[in-house]
Amino acid sequence: MASWPTWFALGANDEETTLARDEHNKAAEHHETAAKAHRSAAEHHGKGDHTKGKEHASAAKQHSQTANQHSDQAHSKSQQQK
Repeated sequence: MASWPTWFALGANDEETTLARDEHNKAAEHHETAAKAHRSAAEHHGKGDHTKGKEHASAAKQHSQTANQHSDQAHSKSQQQK
């Protein structure tokens, strides 16, 4: 796990810092999963398996949208700490 810079916690209590960090981690996980699904979709489309390609593309879109939601929540929680 990445070590957080000391400025990350300035002006915030430990619980607020943890909540913001958790949201950032969730966003990152979904971004990574979306990227994997995009690569898998491209691979299947490249092999002519468009059904599987569409399934992976749909999963990628869902993970991207979920990542965006967590990113928005993380940003909001980070802003509250200022």
